[in-house]
Amino acid sequence: MTLATVRRYHPTRNPTTEGEAVVVGGSMAGLLTARVLADSYREVTVIERDPTPTEPVARRGVPQGRHVHLLLEAGRATIEDLFPGFGEELARSGGVILDGSRDVRHHQEGDFLADGSRQFPLYFATRPLFEHVVRRRVADLDAVTFRSRCQWTDYLVDESATTVTGVAVNAAEGHSEELGADLVVDATGRTSRTPTWLRAHDYDPPETDEVRVDMAYSTAHIERPVNDRQMVLAAPSPELGRGGSTFPVENGGRLVTLFGLHGDHPPTDEEGLIEFAADLPVPHFERLLDTRTWLSEDIVHYPFPTSIRRRYDTLDRFPEGLLVVGDALASFNPIYGQGMSVAALEALVLHHALADGSREDLAVRFFDRAEDIIDVAWTLSVGGDFAFPLTEGTKPRGTDLTNMYISRLLRGSHDDRVLREAFVEVLMMEQPPTTLFSPRILWRVLKPTR
Repeated sequence: MTLATVRRYHPTRNPTTEGEAVVVGGSMAGLLTARVLADSYREVTVIERDPTPTEPVARRGVPQGRHVHLLLEAGRATIEDLFPGFGEELARSGGVILDGSRDVRHHQEGDFLADGSRQFPLYFATRPLFEHVVRRRVADLDAVTFRSRCQWTDYLVDESATTVTGVAVNAAEGHSEELGADLVVDATGRTSRTPTWLRAHDYDPPETDEVRVDMAYSTAHIERPVNDRQMVLAAPSPELGRGGSTFPVENGGRLVTLFGLHGDHPPTDEEGLIEFAADLPVPHFERLLDTRTWLSEDIVHYPFPTSIRRRYDTLDRFPEGLLVVGDALASFNPIYGQGMSVAALEALVLHHALADGSREDLAVRFFDRAEDIIDVAWTLSVGGDFAFPLTEGTKPRGTDLTNMYISRLLRGSHDDRVLREAFVEVLMMEQPPTTLFSPRILWRVLKPTR
């Protein structure tokens, strides 16, 4: 399921009820979920263990928050639907809007992809600014209340333990508290404790797919001249399992993130990071790090050992009144930039699941539809990961043959704008991967070359 295959948001589709909902976690997934729930529930409470920031600053609960974050077109369009004027507000707050067809230099398979012919906007900002603008819009909703410095401790259940009826928390004041709810949503990220809770309450936990990439990335924050508005991406290859990306961000800044897979991790000192960048197939990263003024002396580092997918859609039993979203459902290799956009699409299918049936079977409808979204993102990211021989995990059927085909398509995209456009539309989660195998694209990829 992609932007082209899911119904767009309709603000009047879900009439408000007298119910109450609790969202555990104020991540992007939690914020977008709260936005959708505010259409259907009289009261929506967002519980967050961190203090709620009044400015766009990195939160302790988002350890990857100071690295580059890409909002794919599927996420951008969905968030614009949920919050009309979001892009304008982001720009007023310092965010940068680029043309995705000409302001992006994407290096893969030995050269840069051709420029595109179809203009589309790409929003760039730090993760804290993205969150800040979304949080501010969610906070403006009458139905939504934020409870910061509030730690979730347990789900409350009815006597038969078949329905979640709220949450137990340690409140900011230091005392325990119980919050009743008709729906509880786990948006606590990849460290979600819901599988453990299910096992403790005689439910089967979801099966978990893991793909090990042993990746880490390091990010420097450097200055950016006013006219420097280009994004550059150097994708890793089986021959060189390291790459980088650099985005313009607010306040005259630019983030430079370098990453390496399977133990080839970037260092955390300036000299070492520049040497690491010198081995990349394009000179942009070494030049930026070596010649620009650094806006922050520290280099932030984040390890990402495995991609994780929890298969809630396959469970025979699941308590009523509970959902799981975002990274708690699936956490992808971050070099593909899918996290925020998958969260946006999940919020969209929750919007439709609430409108399409009773609350009693909401979890079944939501998990089934969310898996269609996760399937696309998982196929793209895990398929790319298995281009590297050291990647460990369950390889989807046909991955090697597909990777050979995509490699040829990318080489053709160096000069062929049609192939470039088709690839980017899939990468941005606008179109499903099957479009890359349409007769028109197949011919351009497989036709004989000189």
